[in-house]
Amino acid sequence: MLDARIQEFLDSLAARRAAHTVRSYGSDLAQLARHLEGAADRLTPEGLRSYLRRYGSTPQTRARKLSSVRSFVRYLRRGGLLDTDPAELLEAPIRRRRLPKSLSQAQTGELLDQPDKGRTPLRDRAMLELLYGAGLRAAELVGANLSDIDLKERSLRVRGKGSKERLALFGETCRAALLDYIEGERVAPRAGDPVFTNPKGGRLSARSLQSAIKRWCLGSGLPPEVSPHTLRHSFATHLLDNGADLKSVQQLLGHESLETTQIYTHVSVERLREAVAKAHPRSQ
Repeated sequence: MLDARIQEFLDSLAARRAAHTVRSYGSDLAQLARHLEGAADRLTPEGLRSYLRRYGSTPQTRARKLSSVRSFVRYLRRGGLLDTDPAELLEAPIRRRRLPKSLSQAQTGELLDQPDKGRTPLRDRAMLELLYGAGLRAAELVGANLSDIDLKERSLRVRGKGSKERLALFGETCRAALLDYIEGERVAPRAGDPVFTNPKGGRLSARSLQSAIKRWCLGSGLPPEVSPHTLRHSFATHLLDNGADLKSVQQLLGHESLETTQIYTHVSVERLREAVAKAHPRSQ
Protein backbone atom coordinates (compact mmCIF):
# COMPACT_ATOMS: atom_id res chain seq x y z
CA MET A 1 0.00 0.00 0.00
CA LEU A 2 2.70 2.47 1.05
CA ASP A 3 4.95 1.53 -1.87
CA ALA A 4 2.17 2.31 -4.35
CA ARG A 5 1.50 5.72 -2.79
CA ILE A 6 5.21 6.55 -2.84
CA GLN A 7 5.43 5.67 -6.53
CA GLU A 8 2.41 7.87 -7.29
CA PHE A 9 4.07 10.72 -5.41
CA LEU A 10 7.36 10.29 -7.29
CA ASP A 11 5.53 10.21 -10.63
CA SER A 12 3.84 13.51 -9.80
CA LEU A 13 7.15 14.97 -8.63
CA ALA A 14 8.94 14.02 -11.86
CA ALA A 15 6.81 16.47 -13.84
CA ARG A 16 8.12 19.50 -11.92
CA ARG A 17 11.42 18.62 -10.26
CA ALA A 18 14.88 17.65 -11.50
CA ALA A 19 15.68 13.96 -11.98
CA HIS A 20 18.34 13.90 -9.24
CA THR A 21 15.83 15.40 -6.78
CA VAL A 22 13.29 12.70 -7.60
CA ARG A 23 15.96 10.01 -7.12
CA SER A 24 16.90 11.48 -3.73
CA TYR A 25 13.25 11.52 -2.59
CA GLY A 26 12.80 8.00 -3.92
CA SER A 27 15.77 6.67 -1.96
CA ASP A 28 14.60 8.26 1.30
CA LEU A 29 11.01 7.10 0.92
CA ALA A 30 12.03 3.56 -0.06
CA GLN A 31 13.90 3.38 3.26
CA LEU A 32 10.80 4.70 5.00
CA ALA A 33 8.59 2.04 3.41
CA ARG A 34 10.99 -0.74 4.46
CA HIS A 35 11.22 0.64 7.97
CA LEU A 36 7.43 0.77 8.30
CA GLU A 37 7.14 -2.64 6.59
CA GLY A 38 4.95 -1.12 3.88
CA ALA A 39 2.11 -0.42 6.30
CA ALA A 40 0.42 2.95 5.77
CA ASP A 41 -1.14 2.83 9.24
CA ARG A 42 2.36 2.96 10.73
CA LEU A 43 2.87 6.43 9.20
CA THR A 44 2.60 8.04 12.63
CA PRO A 45 4.77 10.51 14.59
CA GLU A 46 6.28 7.56 16.48
CA GLY A 47 6.98 5.65 13.27
CA LEU A 48 8.63 8.67 11.66
CA ARG A 49 10.76 9.40 14.74
CA SER A 50 11.93 5.79 14.72
CA TYR A 51 12.79 6.08 11.00
CA LEU A 52 14.76 9.30 11.49
CA ARG A 53 16.65 7.89 14.48
CA ARG A 54 17.67 4.86 12.45
CA TYR A 55 18.58 6.52 9.16
CA GLY A 56 19.33 10.14 10.09
CA SER A 57 22.94 9.49 11.05
CA THR A 58 24.03 13.14 10.68
CA PRO A 59 22.13 16.42 11.06
CA GLN A 60 22.37 16.97 7.29
CA THR A 61 21.01 13.51 6.50
CA ARG A 62 18.23 13.79 9.06
CA ALA A 63 17.17 17.17 7.72
CA ARG A 64 17.07 15.89 4.13
CA LYS A 65 15.05 12.80 5.04
CA LEU A 66 12.63 14.86 7.09
CA SER A 67 12.14 17.16 4.10
CA SER A 68 11.37 14.13 1.89
CA VAL A 69 8.86 12.81 4.43
CA ARG A 70 7.13 16.17 4.79
CA SER A 71 6.72 16.51 1.02
CA PHE A 72 5.25 13.01 0.83
CA VAL A 73 2.87 13.69 3.73
CA ARG A 74 1.67 16.91 2.08
CA TYR A 75 0.94 14.93 -1.08
CA LEU A 76 -1.09 12.37 0.87
CA ARG A 77 -3.09 15.06 2.66
CA ARG A 78 -3.87 16.91 -0.56
CA GLY A 79 -5.22 13.65 -1.94
CA GLY A 80 -7.39 13.11 1.11
CA LEU A 81 -5.42 10.02 2.13
CA LEU A 82 -4.37 11.40 5.53
CA ASP A 83 -6.50 13.38 7.97
CA THR A 84 -3.64 14.62 10.14
CA ASP A 85 0.03 15.46 9.61
CA PRO A 86 2.26 12.92 11.41
CA ALA A 87 5.35 15.02 10.62
CA GLU A 88 3.97 18.26 12.05
CA LEU A 89 5.69 18.01 15.42
CA LEU A 90 8.99 16.67 14.12
CA GLU A 91 11.81 19.19 14.26
CA ALA A 92 14.71 19.52 11.87
CA PRO A 93 18.13 19.45 13.53
CA ILE A 94 20.05 22.67 13.98
CA ARG A 95 22.80 22.63 11.41
CA ARG A 96 25.91 24.73 11.44
CA ARG A 97 26.28 26.15 7.99
CA ARG A 98 29.81 25.57 6.73
CA LEU A 99 31.54 28.51 5.15
CA PRO A 100 32.32 27.88 1.49
CA LYS A 101 35.97 27.17 0.73
CA SER A 102 37.57 29.49 -1.75
CA LEU A 103 41.02 30.19 -3.16
CA SER A 104 42.86 33.37 -2.36
CA GLN A 105 43.33 35.82 -5.21
CA ALA A 106 47.01 34.86 -5.37
CA GLN A 107 46.18 31.15 -5.60
CA THR A 108 43.63 31.81 -8.33
CA GLY A 109 46.26 33.71 -10.28
CA GLU A 110 48.71 30.82 -9.92
CA LEU A 111 46.09 28.40 -11.23
CA LEU A 112 45.00 30.44 -14.24
CA ASP A 113 48.31 32.02 -15.25
CA GLN A 114 50.37 28.84 -15.50
CA PRO A 115 51.49 27.42 -18.87
CA ASP A 116 48.92 25.39 -20.83
CA LYS A 117 48.37 21.80 -19.71
CA GLY A 118 47.34 18.53 -21.34
CA ARG A 119 46.05 17.63 -24.79
CA THR A 120 43.30 20.28 -24.85
CA PRO A 121 44.97 23.32 -23.31
CA LEU A 122 42.86 26.00 -25.00
CA ARG A 123 39.60 24.31 -24.02
CA ASP A 124 40.69 23.73 -20.45
CA ARG A 125 41.93 27.29 -19.98
CA ALA A 126 38.68 28.67 -21.39
CA MET A 127 36.67 26.47 -18.98
CA LEU A 128 38.65 27.59 -15.94
CA GLU A 129 38.49 31.24 -16.95
CA LEU A 130 34.72 30.99 -17.45
CA LEU A 131 34.09 29.14 -14.17
CA TYR A 132 35.97 31.78 -12.20
CA GLY A 133 35.20 34.74 -14.45
CA ALA A 134 31.41 34.26 -14.40
CA GLY A 135 30.87 32.27 -11.18
CA LEU A 136 29.25 29.31 -12.94
CA ARG A 137 28.17 25.97 -11.53
CA ALA A 138 29.64 22.88 -13.22
CA ALA A 139 26.28 21.94 -14.77
CA GLU A 140 25.86 25.47 -16.11
CA LEU A 141 29.24 25.38 -17.80
CA VAL A 142 28.93 21.98 -19.47
CA GLY A 143 25.33 22.79 -20.42
CA ALA A 144 26.24 26.07 -22.14
CA ASN A 145 25.63 26.36 -25.89
CA LEU A 146 27.58 28.47 -28.34
CA SER A 147 24.45 30.47 -29.14
CA ASP A 148 24.28 31.47 -25.44
CA ILE A 149 27.58 33.39 -25.66
CA ASP A 150 27.90 37.01 -26.76
CA LEU A 151 31.64 37.64 -27.04
CA LYS A 152 31.14 41.29 -27.97
CA GLU A 153 29.10 41.97 -24.83
CA ARG A 154 31.15 39.45 -22.80
CA SER A 155 28.05 37.72 -21.50
CA LEU A 156 26.56 34.25 -21.27
CA ARG A 157 22.90 33.31 -20.99
CA VAL A 158 22.82 30.69 -18.23
CA ARG A 159 20.13 28.15 -17.44
CA GLY A 160 20.58 27.57 -13.72
CA LYS A 161 18.74 25.60 -11.06
CA GLY A 162 15.06 25.04 -11.79
CA SER A 163 15.61 26.04 -15.45
CA LYS A 164 15.79 29.69 -14.40
CA GLU A 165 17.76 31.93 -16.74
CA ARG A 166 20.18 34.70 -15.85
CA LEU A 167 22.84 36.70 -17.63
CA ALA A 168 26.39 35.93 -16.50
CA LEU A 169 29.12 38.46 -17.26
CA PHE A 170 32.84 37.88 -17.74
CA GLY A 171 35.93 39.96 -18.38
CA GLU A 172 38.34 40.50 -21.24
CA THR A 173 40.76 37.76 -20.18
CA CYS A 174 37.95 35.22 -20.25
CA ARG A 175 36.69 36.53 -23.60
CA ALA A 176 40.15 36.11 -25.14
CA ALA A 177 40.45 32.55 -23.77
CA LEU A 178 37.03 31.61 -25.16
CA LEU A 179 37.86 33.08 -28.56
CA ASP A 180 41.19 31.20 -28.71
CA TYR A 181 39.42 27.94 -27.90
CA ILE A 182 36.45 28.40 -30.24
CA GLU A 183 38.64 29.37 -33.20
CA GLY A 184 41.56 27.08 -32.52
CA GLU A 185 40.58 23.90 -30.70
CA ARG A 186 36.83 23.34 -30.46
CA VAL A 187 35.74 20.07 -32.07
CA ALA A 188 32.59 20.47 -34.14
CA PRO A 189 29.73 18.89 -32.17
CA ARG A 190 28.01 15.73 -33.38
CA ALA A 191 24.68 17.04 -32.09
CA GLY A 192 23.38 20.24 -30.57
CA ASP A 193 25.51 23.31 -30.06
CA PRO A 194 27.65 22.78 -26.93
CA VAL A 195 30.42 25.28 -26.22
CA PHE A 196 32.69 22.67 -24.70
CA THR A 197 33.13 19.38 -26.55
CA ASN A 198 35.23 16.28 -26.06
CA PRO A 199 37.63 14.98 -28.77
CA LYS A 200 34.77 13.03 -30.39
CA GLY A 201 32.46 16.03 -30.64
CA GLY A 202 30.20 15.11 -27.75
CA ARG A 203 29.16 17.53 -25.02
CA LEU A 204 31.80 17.60 -22.30
CA SER A 205 30.85 15.83 -19.07
CA ALA A 206 31.13 17.20 -15.54
CA ARG A 207 33.62 14.42 -14.78
CA SER A 208 35.91 15.55 -17.61
CA LEU A 209 35.65 19.10 -16.31
CA GLN A 210 36.75 17.98 -12.84
CA SER A 211 39.66 16.00 -14.34
CA ALA A 212 40.87 19.09 -16.17
CA ILE A 213 40.72 21.16 -12.98
CA LYS A 214 42.67 18.48 -11.13
CA ARG A 215 45.45 18.53 -13.76
CA TRP A 216 45.77 22.29 -13.59
CA CYS A 217 45.74 22.27 -9.78
CA LEU A 218 48.55 19.74 -9.65
CA GLY A 219 50.53 21.88 -12.08
CA SER A 220 50.21 24.95 -9.86
CA GLY A 221 50.76 23.17 -6.54
CA LEU A 222 47.15 23.54 -5.39
CA PRO A 223 45.22 20.70 -3.73
CA PRO A 224 43.55 18.40 -6.30
CA GLU A 225 40.32 18.66 -4.28
CA VAL A 226 39.65 22.08 -5.82
CA SER A 227 36.30 21.78 -7.59
CA PRO A 228 34.19 23.88 -9.97
CA HIS A 229 32.28 25.12 -6.93
CA THR A 230 35.57 26.24 -5.35
CA LEU A 231 36.04 28.60 -8.29
CA ARG A 232 32.42 29.79 -8.01
CA HIS A 233 32.97 30.50 -4.31
CA SER A 234 36.20 32.31 -5.15
CA PHE A 235 34.38 34.44 -7.74
CA ALA A 236 31.84 35.62 -5.14
CA THR A 237 34.34 36.12 -2.32
CA HIS A 238 36.79 38.11 -4.46
CA LEU A 239 34.02 40.38 -5.74
CA LEU A 240 33.00 41.20 -2.17
CA ASP A 241 36.63 41.58 -1.07
CA ASN A 242 37.07 44.20 -3.77
CA GLY A 243 33.99 46.24 -2.98
CA ALA A 244 31.09 44.70 -4.95
CA ASP A 245 27.70 45.05 -3.27
CA LEU A 246 25.86 41.99 -2.02
CA LYS A 247 22.80 42.48 -4.24
CA SER A 248 24.92 42.50 -7.40
CA VAL A 249 26.73 39.33 -6.34
CA GLN A 250 23.36 37.69 -5.62
CA GLN A 251 22.18 38.43 -9.16
CA LEU A 252 25.42 37.26 -10.75
CA LEU A 253 25.29 33.96 -8.84
CA GLY A 254 21.62 33.43 -9.59
CA HIS A 255 20.58 33.09 -5.94
CA GLU A 256 16.88 33.47 -5.24
CA SER A 257 17.45 34.68 -1.69
CA LEU A 258 19.90 37.30 -0.52
CA GLU A 259 20.36 35.18 2.60
CA THR A 260 22.07 32.51 0.51
CA THR A 261 24.59 35.06 -0.76
CA GLN A 262 25.24 36.54 2.68
CA ILE A 263 27.38 33.57 3.66
CA TYR A 264 30.13 35.05 1.48
CA THR A 265 30.24 38.17 3.64
CA HIS A 266 31.38 35.94 6.50
CA VAL A 267 34.20 34.63 4.33
CA SER A 268 35.33 38.18 3.57
CA VAL A 269 35.22 39.13 7.25
CA GLU A 270 37.31 36.07 8.11
CA ARG A 271 39.90 37.16 5.53
CA LEU A 272 40.04 40.62 7.11
CA ARG A 273 40.42 39.08 10.55
CA GLU A 274 43.31 36.93 9.35
CA ALA A 275 44.98 39.95 7.76
CA VAL A 276 44.76 41.89 11.03
CA ALA A 277 46.06 38.93 13.04
CA LYS A 278 49.07 38.54 10.76
CA ALA A 279 49.96 42.20 10.19
CA HIS A 280 48.93 44.29 13.21
CA PRO A 281 51.76 44.74 15.75
CA ARG A 282 49.38 44.43 18.73
CA SER A 283 47.40 41.46 17.45
CA GLN A 284 49.42 38.76 19.19
